[in-house]
Amino acid sequence: MVERPNKPSSLVATPGLPPQPTVNFSDDNSLVTATLPTGESITVLLYGATVISWKDSSSTEKLWLSSAAKLDGTKPVRGGIPLVFPVFGPPPADHAQTSSLPQHGFARTSRWEFLGKSTSESSGDQQTGDLSVKLDFGLSSAADGLDPKGKAAWPFKFNLIYSVTLNRRDLTTSLVVTNDDERAFDCQVLMHTYLKVKDITNVTISGLDSSSYVDKVDAASTKTQSGEIRIEGETDRVYTADGPVTVSEGGKTLFTVTRDNLSNVVVWNPWVEKAKGMGDFEPKDGYKEMLCVEPGSVGGWQTLEKGDAFEGAQTIALGA
Repeated sequence: MVERPNKPSSLVATPGLPPQPTVNFSDDNSLVTATLPTGESITVLLYGATVISWKDSSSTEKLWLSSAAKLDGTKPVRGGIPLVFPVFGPPPADHAQTSSLPQHGFARTSRWEFLGKSTSESSGDQQTGDLSVKLDFGLSSAADGLDPKGKAAWPFKFNLIYSVTLNRRDLTTSLVVTNDDERAFDCQVLMHTYLKVKDITNVTISGLDSSSYVDKVDAASTKTQSGEIRIEGETDRVYTADGPVTVSEGGKTLFTVTRDNLSNVVVWNPWVEKAKGMGDFEPKDGYKEMLCVEPGSVGGWQTLEKGDAFEGAQTIALGA
């Protein structure tokens, strides 16, 4: 995939049609913003294909982004929805294919190509026009934007298609991984979603009751969830579960996260000391206003033979 050097500054509605979504590029072509006629919007940074903003019709932000996040391609973005591929967390020393990779792999540190937009009229009408817009992004082993360190450490031929779909009341992100190599390879994928809340001490997470999880704060011990989750200290858990996960605050549903072909969900909050130790986490008390609920396939490995593909997706729906 080759970057187009002369991309249009914006893609707008055709004259004579009802209001439709617009797609605009920043002056340096590093950011893509899509806006529905009703005011909802998303902004995606081509570095990492990272969704860094999702706003509702009243321009209320739904994702948390560190005020110290680097958006210039010098390091992974702290906040939004970074993409994890082909390995989650620090690479295991006993897994030869990924042991030399950086933490969380290279998808979030590569520059993706914008492949285009598509819209849906299924929920539109003459007043509001299309109420859905999908942005597609691509990254392959032959792409100019691929992180060179990642390419050297993981020399497999692959193709990734990442789609971000904005509706009035929800956001869907999906990733398709295709093995274009002659050899089989193992991979993990995860969408490291930072949700914005007002006060983490008033937040509860439901939908994971009776699910098994690995508690990374407690020596990676395996436990079983009992009841709702409340964040009362540093939290880093990898759950294996089916069904939707609901995030509520003060008894009111904020988000409902559903997963497609992603059997794991990570629940993470750094709390006080961990936040202090991260240079790009600002403000330091920002942990009070964020919660990571991260759908993924990270409990084991997806093994893709030549020509095989894996697809996983999440949909984050807003509460009433």
